[in-house]
Amino acid sequence: MAANICIIGAGSAVFSLNMVRDLCLTPKLRGSRVTFMDIDQGRLDGIHALASRYAQEVGIALELAKTTDRRVALQDADIVVNAALAAGHHRLRAGWDVARPLGYRWGGSLHVLHDEAYWVNFYQYRLFEQVLEDMLAICPDAWYIQVANPVKAGITYLARKYPRARVVGLCHGANEVFHLAETIGLDPARISFEVPGVNHFIWLTKLFHNGQDAMPLLDRWVAEEAERAWAAGTGYGPLNPKKVDIYRRYGAFPVGDLAGDGGGSWGWEYHLDDATERHWKQDPWRFWNGFFTSGEREVTEIARIAVDPQARVTEHFPPEPSHESIIPMVEALMCDTERVIISNIPNSGDFVPGIPRGFQVEVPALVSRRGVQGIRTGPLPPAALAATLRDCVVPTELELAAYERGSRALLRELVMLDPWTRSTAQADELIDAIAALPWHAELRAHYRC
Repeated sequence: MAANICIIGAGSAVFSLNMVRDLCLTPKLRGSRVTFMDIDQGRLDGIHALASRYAQEVGIALELAKTTDRRVALQDADIVVNAALAAGHHRLRAGWDVARPLGYRWGGSLHVLHDEAYWVNFYQYRLFEQVLEDMLAICPDAWYIQVANPVKAGITYLARKYPRARVVGLCHGANEVFHLAETIGLDPARISFEVPGVNHFIWLTKLFHNGQDAMPLLDRWVAEEAERAWAAGTGYGPLNPKKVDIYRRYGAFPVGDLAGDGGGSWGWEYHLDDATERHWKQDPWRFWNGFFTSGEREVTEIARIAVDPQARVTEHFPPEPSHESIIPMVEALMCDTERVIISNIPNSGDFVPGIPRGFQVEVPALVSRRGVQGIRTGPLPPAALAATLRDCVVPTELELAAYERGSRALLRELVMLDPWTRSTAQADELIDAIAALPWHAELRAHYRC
């Protein structure tokens, strides 16, 4: 069954090409219409041309359109995928340049030294609302799939404010379990697992291989192989010293962005100073510098391919699955190809015991034409649940309250929760310095009371 798919923020070329690649590999969705929407005309033209060439090279019929007008893009949409970053990485990095001299470090600073910083989230919330309101007016029955950060706060906020909307979030962090399994000698194709939590804060609590409990194998690797692997300079991926230590302390294994550099490098005690980071083999700045420079290289390379009519797009993006779950979800929703997909949804069915029912959770869900039906997981260990509530749920609720009320006072309370904030004066200095940056007139006007 062909689908009408709208991609908001389609100028992210690698992301959009991955979606087109997966569409071309999904026979049931051939003939679908994809409308690329972005406010940057140059990037929009580039991704439309590349996607068209890709579909031609693999011989798959897709209807590809482009527009800078969101309301035009939403006409007759069945699926709306929001991948847009409203504020841009330059605003994120400028805020970091303000925060670091004031004493803020990576390590649990989830609303300051993180890509979900409050001054970036502000613009994302505004965009999320605008997209949902347009959808309810133009394509009220369409599914809204959010992949743009902040997924945790975004799904929580949107599901509460727009209960009529069909909202779900997706993230690929759980894929790290496959790498973990391979590291301890398991065939990733033969595992199943449970990773309950909230977005960017999920915990491996169950792991099976060929139907047998594999958590004892993980425990054995930690006890017998970890030190040897680290001494040899390997094992610094999902089984690095920091994550293993958190597993020992909390009783569940941190997965994906939880405790990872891309997730704010939680927890703070592993980042007290440079010497502590070296001890735990942590280097968040190296990660982020690599993230930004590799992104710049990707943009340059894609721009080169776009202007070279002789270049074959499939040589750079082979027709292989991207392992993202967006198109599998689209197929399940549109073609009734029933499958279980790890999804970000409200905790309305107490899917993760202990997380408030109105808050977003990341859980397995049965996806079909009937919709996205969450599957209840087992509980988190008490320590892991407590950390999730303290460091994710409470700050996010405070941030959303500050945003909804336009309250600078509540914004300061949020900053006061940061582990690197030592005084109200420091919090005020940060907030004032961020707000004084030249592109934050809207933020300054919003947070007044």
